[in-house]
Amino acid sequence: MKKYCLALDLKNDPALIKEYEAYHKAVWPEILESIKGSGIESMEIFRTGNRLFMIMETTDSFSFEAKGAADAGNEKVQEWEKLMWKFQQPLPWAKEGEKWIIMDKIFETN
Repeated sequence: MKKYCLALDLKNDPALIKEYEAYHKAVWPEILESIKGSGIESMEIFRTGNRLFMIMETTDSFSFEAKGAADAGNEKVQEWEKLMWKFQQPLPWAKEGEKWIIMDKIFETN
């Protein structure tokens, strides 16, 4: 099992943030199917202010490249992503076209 942590910002607008959260209380079934079908076994999103933090636990064979390719060919995922971009904005250090940024682990207790 692999674990990834990612970050993204929302537009700093309370009404948009509220709407974004409402969508995530009723995620479209096709999106959930796409997530599970890609090898993501668990996904959680947390928010503080307008900053989002995602934790993903995946199978060992999970690949961001394969997920991206599958998503590119999935009309419903593309519709969802376009809709979510209404609420999201890239982190200041994101490259062109990047949304969720993989975070570096800098500490762990054992």
